[in-house]
Amino acid sequence: MTELGDRLLAASFLEGDFILRSGRRSRFYLDKYLFETKPDLLRDIAGGLAAKLSAYEPFDLLAGPELGAVAIVAALSLLYDKPYVIVRKVEKGYGTKKVMEGKAEPGQRVVIVEDVVTSGGAALSAVEQLRGAGLEIVALLCVVDRQEGGREAFEATGVTFDPLFTATGLGIKKPA
Repeated sequence: MTELGDRLLAASFLEGDFILRSGRRSRFYLDKYLFETKPDLLRDIAGGLAAKLSAYEPFDLLAGPELGAVAIVAALSLLYDKPYVIVRKVEKGYGTKKVMEGKAEPGQRVVIVEDVVTSGGAALSAVEQLRGAGLEIVALLCVVDRQEGGREAFEATGVTFDPLFTATGLGIKKPA
């Protein structure tokens, strides 16, 4: 495990009985807000993700599902100097009634950034929203893959999945 992985775990790893967004129960939880709200950790996580981005050039835009990935995609946008959009869970019911905040044009190539992936549900919803807006998904990067079906779900939709860390790599899970 890397020094950055150690710091991420020290900041956000919790043990107990948790219900995940996917509805699954888990004995551990990575509280993304505990690593996303620490400037030094957020900057270094964004740096780790930025180092992966050149493999996906050319692309035009970054995207992050609300709310969890917004801090990460904003930090990454600043480091990599690419614009980003925020993908809402549902269309807002007022004002412009957008499902996506920021400027995107049909045909643009997008890298999605997510925080923690379990089954991939929130990010898969963002993939659908972005494709529905005529955007091409180049890849989906995440901070931590819990290794509970997300990779397989993305690959089934033709999306390249590239985590910064895996639960096994962080020492949370035993290798299969």
